[in-house]
Amino acid sequence: MAEQTIPSITLDDKSYALDSLTEEAKAQLNNLRVVDAEIARLQNMTKIAQTARMTYYHALKAELAKLD
Repeated sequence: MAEQTIPSITLDDKSYALDSLTEEAKAQLNNLRVVDAEIARLQNMTKIAQTARMTYYHALKAELAKLD
């Protein structure tokens, strides 16, 4: 029979069972998850903006080349 694992988090190399966390600790854990998701979203938006910037750069460069 497979042994069931208890859901846990690891912080600073120490593991904590999720069901042992206080309500405040659970709230802070949720805050971390929300912020991590927002950071990932913003990183993706930055990549999109950088791609757009390069497109505008190349378009400008092509237009300026017509002046030469």
